[in-house]
Amino acid sequence: MTAALKYQMVEGESPRALLGVEHSARGRRWVERLEGARALAATAISQAHGLPELLGRVLAARGAETHTVSRYLDPSLRTLLPDPARLQDMERAAERFASAIKGAEAIAVFGDYDVDGAASVALIERFLRAHGQNAATYIPDRLTEGYGPTPAALTGLAKDGARLILTVDCGTTAEAAIAAANAAGAEIIVIDHHQADEALPPAFAVLNPNRQDDLSGQGHLAAAGVVFLFLVATTRALRRDGYYRDRAEPDLLSLLDLVALATVCDVVPLKDANRAFVAKGLKVMRLRHNQGLRALADVARIDEAPTCYTLGYILGPRINAGGRVGASSLGARLLGCDDEIEARAIAAKLEALNTERRAIEERMLEEAFAHAEASLAAAPDRPLLFIAAEGWHKGLLGLIAGRIADRFHLPAFVTALEPDGTATGSARSIAAVDLGAAVRAAVQDGLLLKGGGHAMAAGFKLERRKQEAVQAFLLERLAKPVAQAVAIRHLAIDGALSAGGANKELMDLLDRAGPYGPGHSEPRFVFPAHRLSRVRSMKDLHIRCTLQAADGSRIEACAFRVADTPLGTLLLKGEGLPLHVVGHLRRTSWQGRESVELMIEDAADPRASRS
Repeated sequence: MTAALKYQMVEGESPRALLGVEHSARGRRWVERLEGARALAATAISQAHGLPELLGRVLAARGAETHTVSRYLDPSLRTLLPDPARLQDMERAAERFASAIKGAEAIAVFGDYDVDGAASVALIERFLRAHGQNAATYIPDRLTEGYGPTPAALTGLAKDGARLILTVDCGTTAEAAIAAANAAGAEIIVIDHHQADEALPPAFAVLNPNRQDDLSGQGHLAAAGVVFLFLVATTRALRRDGYYRDRAEPDLLSLLDLVALATVCDVVPLKDANRAFVAKGLKVMRLRHNQGLRALADVARIDEAPTCYTLGYILGPRINAGGRVGASSLGARLLGCDDEIEARAIAAKLEALNTERRAIEERMLEEAFAHAEASLAAAPDRPLLFIAAEGWHKGLLGLIAGRIADRFHLPAFVTALEPDGTATGSARSIAAVDLGAAVRAAVQDGLLLKGGGHAMAAGFKLERRKQEAVQAFLLERLAKPVAQAVAIRHLAIDGALSAGGANKELMDLLDRAGPYGPGHSEPRFVFPAHRLSRVRSMKDLHIRCTLQAADGSRIEACAFRVADTPLGTLLLKGEGLPLHVVGHLRRTSWQGRESVELMIEDAADPRASRS
């Protein structure tokens, strides 16, 4: 079925290049993911648990040991959910929320406009409805208000009667807004996961596992994961107070579809509790209880069991479309909706907005790629790309930055220049380069008006007159980590397959070690010297082809957004030639027939490898 790529490494020696590929089409050196002592761990796992060799190798390469295998094969909340009380301020926040529920206080929720923010808002709305209560919700307009709470927004909620305001997936750096809300008579609970400064805003409680004094070790959670822990802690507080003596407790497990959606779409590491959230959340989603998710799946024509791919590449972009090019509140409204007719109307609107988003994105991408290529032509060794243009749609800057980072393998900062003399920007990074810290440092140095985010993604705003100073600061700060990251241009591969071995039985085996994502990477296989046929370009963007092994077996393959890249050039010129092709496998369904397809990530010419 598969072959381990067998050779022994000498202690301290750099791993040998697999199949002799030192420089692939994407400029990568191919290496075996499993090496040294981890290879021995794979054998031990397989023997101790009676597992196939391939599964043992996949598990060992992702950190499993013989005594932790069950956590990988069955990531359950019982074993992986942390005690919510370990988070700083959790008990204080849960008691305050429980008190507001018991006292039927007016509660408001302020959320971010992305999937994580929308899911977090919907979680709290559904929790309150289970207790017979409702909350006022506020999702800022991405284009006119930008990210995070403003004094006007929070004081407006307070003036409308809210005595307790929860900010979800935002608020950690909103000192002025929270101070204004306090002055207007409201108390604030921040539930967030973004990087934090040492000084925190004057909120009643700040739940954020990435605040500097939090020792919970849960910094990998998405905001929706933090919200779920908050709801667990609140339920405990209400239970202690006897609130459920004559009432049913809320079914928190039924909300895991929202937590799974946010966890996948926010691209946080799939480790520990996040793996349990996604594994169990996908099972909840298959029941199609959430009217909004059901309507969105129907309008997207999803007719098979949801997977991480479904969440991240089909549902997520449609939910985000409201915040990017339409009404920012549509995503949260959909996920919190219980009315079938309303859910279908919102889903149809999001589908239309997503179509509009794709058209705008393609136009921006063409211009952005041209800017990036010109920058690299002028300075080939630059450690990052900083691109600015007038008239760009602010809601799509993050998508464009991500495409540029993927294409050029460098951190990308993309900004839209505003008529008022400011610029709004979004940034995306590469592995091992912390953008969030760099952006926060630029804010502290007075170079950016505001900014924040994660290691891999950040948003910011600056004065146009300071643009050169900001670039100089980022170049100096990121030059060393980018150089170190680029020097390690390895592509880790789990094993070799032939086309005939990539079948449904293999997928069933691999699924046992899922779900896969950041921090628990999807298995990647090489198909050595497979002959290409039926190579064709799709929409001048994607490339489809068929790979044929020496024994005549075939597998369909697709490479997305590569048509004008070195990888795309190699594939388009490879008709009839044997190539080494690397990628991950995906189930596909067409007219009720299930098959396995290869999603191509890289390729190399065997003739070049031998030379």
